Amino acid sequence: MIALDAHGADGGAAVVAAGARLAGLPVLAFGPAAALGDLPDGSEAIEAPAVPGGEPALAVRSNPDSSVVQGAVAVAEGRAEALVSAGSTGAALAASVFHVKRLRGVHRPAIAALIPLPGGRTLLLDAGANAEVRPEYLVQFAHMGAAFMEAVHGVERPTVGLLNVGEEPGKGTSQVIEAHEALAGGDLNFVGNVEGGDLASAAVDVVVTDGFTGNVALKTMEGTAKAVGGAVGEAIRSGVVSSIGGLLAKPKLNAIRERTDPNSVGGAILLGLRRPVVIAHGSSSPEGIARAIDLANSAIAQEMVERTASALASAGVLRSAPAGSVAES
Repeated sequence: MIALDAHGADGGAAVVAAGARLAGLPVLAFGPAAALGDLPDGSEAIEAPAVPGGEPALAVRSNPDSSVVQGAVAVAEGRAEALVSAGSTGAALAASVFHVKRLRGVHRPAIAALIPLPGGRTLLLDAGANAEVRPEYLVQFAHMGAAFMEAVHGVERPTVGLLNVGEEPGKGTSQVIEAHEALAGGDLNFVGNVEGGDLASAAVDVVVTDGFTGNVALKTMEGTAKAVGGAVGEAIRSGVVSSIGGLLAKPKLNAIRERTDPNSVGGAILLGLRRPVVIAHGSSSPEGIARAIDLANSAIAQEMVERTASALASAGVLRSAPAGSVAES
């Protein structure tokens, strides 16, 4: 069972409900019940308001009946196994930390965004949860990202890099330098520092950085892709010859567009929590919502949380010991 926050998507609850129908998996849908229509067999629609705006932690604490909070509580109580929300990232993060809670020994959860690229896919974390980090946070992010790529995407020994201003080990902030030293001496498939240009080429499987830098990098890539796509479209429509060429190239262009569409990955996943939490893009189509639900379901089926806890414990990077539990507070 997936807890589904039906508020927050730009297209409204109808888009979220359509995504649930496409996924075909039972959901506990929290939102405007009358607007959700028919849901997959075994599903239930539960009336719940949207979380109001403002500072996310305060809004979540002050509105326990809101859809994202009720969804997080359902996961914490075992009525659902994962949470999917296309609403406010801050509210979903706050509700998840308060109710789903972190794995024991994890310093901070991280937003992990799988970036679809022409040459492959790269997991970027943190993409916005932690503006300031310590070296030990970055080390945990690296192990959590690698565990996710192995468990959910079947990548054997994923390559891991630290986002930095240069490839040399001595470059960057003191936090990054210290994290580099720790990762270089560990058992991950660590390739060292990677630069911003490496993100667009899918040079490594997992790219680790702080939430401020990661969010800026992610939004820059999304904006650039949109601008380039628009420019290509305008160029194709600019004349008869280019239009004919565009028609001939349309199948290839469509394939690239589909491969790089953010809807194709379903959304970002919060790593370091006791249950899977997926944050879909606010502009998600029904297909994007369906893929977000599928991503949450895959994380459950592949025991992502348990495998992440085991990987962190085996690497000796948890905050305290014994720390591999997914049940203790």
